[in-house]
Amino acid sequence: MFELSQNFYFDAAHTLDRAIETESSKRIHGHTYNAEVSVRGERDPETGMVLDLGELRKAVEVVRLELDHRFLDDVPDLGAPTLENLCKFIQNSVRRQGIELYRVAVWRERSGDRCTLLPS
Repeated sequence: MFELSQNFYFDAAHTLDRAIETESSKRIHGHTYNAEVSVRGERDPETGMVLDLGELRKAVEVVRLELDHRFLDDVPDLGAPTLENLCKFIQNSVRRQGIELYRVAVWRERSGDRCTLLPS
């Protein structure tokens, strides 16, 4: 069994209504987000690949452009701009392009926050 991954990053701003750190969260602020998507499977005996990495990079570029330099509050189908919702949004975007992901992770290096989605 193999796992192939592709990393990317995007810069985006948002607000967030939450019960803690309310003042700073409600103001527009931004982050550099890092993300990683992974597929899992056996390699095709003819191609030697689980998935052509070019296809995965193409799917990643589509979702990156949906998020990069955006105000996340206004991104359709994202919901509240939480790490959890970003993971789900990335999974759904890549799925619409015909690729099922094994794992999606989104993190903010500077703050040490990370979320990982293991789709069922």
